[in-house]
Amino acid sequence: MKKETNNKINQRSFYFQDYTHNGVTETKNKKFNVGQDRVYLLFFVFFCLIFIFSTKIFFISLKNFDSKNYLKNYTVFKPLRNDILDRNGDPIARNIPVHHVAIKPNLIKDKKKFLIKLKILYPKLNFLSVENNLKKNKYFYFKKNITQEEKNKLWSLGEKGLLFETTQTRIYPHKNLFSHVVGQIDLDNNGISGVEKFFDKNLKNNNESLKLSLDTNLQYLIREELLQATSIFKAKGAASVLMDVNSGEVLSLISLPDYNLNFRQEIKDKNFTNKITKGVFELGSIFKTFTIALAIEDELFSPNTIVENIPNKIECSKFTISEHDEMPSSLSLKEILIRSSNIGTIKVARKIGENNLKTFLEDLNLMNTINFELDEVGSPLSFLWNKCKLETVSYGHGITTTPLQAAAAYASISNGGIVVNPTLIKNKNSNLEKIRVVNDKTSKNINAILREVVTNRHGTASLAEVDGYHVGGKTGTANKNIDGEYTNKKLTSFISVFPTSEPKYILLVLMDEPKPAPQLTYNYRGKKISGISRNESGWNSAYVTGKIIEKIGPILAINKNDFYDNHVVKKSD
Repeated sequence: MKKETNNKINQRSFYFQDYTHNGVTETKNKKFNVGQDRVYLLFFVFFCLIFIFSTKIFFISLKNFDSKNYLKNYTVFKPLRNDILDRNGDPIARNIPVHHVAIKPNLIKDKKKFLIKLKILYPKLNFLSVENNLKKNKYFYFKKNITQEEKNKLWSLGEKGLLFETTQTRIYPHKNLFSHVVGQIDLDNNGISGVEKFFDKNLKNNNESLKLSLDTNLQYLIREELLQATSIFKAKGAASVLMDVNSGEVLSLISLPDYNLNFRQEIKDKNFTNKITKGVFELGSIFKTFTIALAIEDELFSPNTIVENIPNKIECSKFTISEHDEMPSSLSLKEILIRSSNIGTIKVARKIGENNLKTFLEDLNLMNTINFELDEVGSPLSFLWNKCKLETVSYGHGITTTPLQAAAAYASISNGGIVVNPTLIKNKNSNLEKIRVVNDKTSKNINAILREVVTNRHGTASLAEVDGYHVGGKTGTANKNIDGEYTNKKLTSFISVFPTSEPKYILLVLMDEPKPAPQLTYNYRGKKISGISRNESGWNSAYVTGKIIEKIGPILAINKNDFYDNHVVKKSD
């Protein structure tokens, strides 16, 4: 018994017996408990390390976080084409993010209910094609280029079958206003006309916006006057260009009819041609100014030199050339231009000679294709200097050029004699190379004569007068040559220079096939007259020029602070 008892005592050294409250013995393995504790310990250590590192990362991120930069970077929009701006920084063309919305019919549970929802949002939309596409059960586009607001409305319908794609589109906030200058792009964002085409690579690759020389306010005011003029004179179209006489910067360029750039469309009608840069016309008597300027420059005549024995009609080869109105038989050189005498100009041209006149017109860049920041640029028609060409060219018959070239030539003569290269780019400094065509004295003489074309009682442009702006200029009326035949349809133009005491601007206005406007009341040399059934330049283009300068003059005066200080003069006789 004693031995047995000892065995029990010895056995207890190997295990313990614990008793529960109900008397059941519970045995725990000591070795097993130690291993489990190690697992818990390791888990706790790893958890602590993870917590420490996570906390550190969190605080570092908070320290370096800049909410403004985050929002800025989050909303960064990288356009495929850069902005086109006017000279004041106002946008003319800009890329914006838009959305295409597509429909996946197999994701729509109730198609009838779905159509009702769409019709509520778009009550004016024709849903026949939508219904047909839903029946075909194939993926299709419901609407393209929708705004964020439209997207939100469609998204709020809660339909899984509506899918949205984010893309870009080019918008033109001024619609028709710059159509003939800015041009269009295709669906792949490639420029296909106008500035969009000419500067295509720059607009895609550069990080800077393209700033043009155009002024939106001037463009708007001039276009409004031209639209009104086409209505008054029932004209087929109209056009104008406003240019700085020294820098050559084009401040406004308009050709009517125009079109909305936001609707991409192929335009084949030739009436939509850019008449200022692409149109090649016989511009008529505006060429007389070049003939008279060369006569003064070569010191063959002074402005007051009397040209005698001027008939009202002459024979030249097989042609008969006559005056548009009866003229005195003797006129001074300046009176020839003021009255716009055809025969008087011919007599002066014969004194100048063919070679000299030809060279002078070439120096004024009237005979060749002009360099300009558009692909839509016309080329003057070539011709042979034979038979009566010297005579007809001297007064603007049988010679063509673009209105842009004619305006630039007037700028070159009126600015002191330095050749002007027109440009659409602000501060381009395109006239760094000073090429002189006439001297300063000749320039001042011509400006004084052009002023009298407006103010003299025999002048042809009295309706262009605007008090305070010292307007000068020259009228031009030509019969249109269509398919090689001269017609009774007229093209009228007036090129104005103002202020003539120290010229700053050239404004050319052109009317395509204007009709007489007997219903219109003219303010003609201080008198109200109506019932005029004439459609020469003096009765339409000159009239429209006066209306335009009256509107844009205050803007130009503000931009040129010295305008009123130096150039306000008393009204001439």
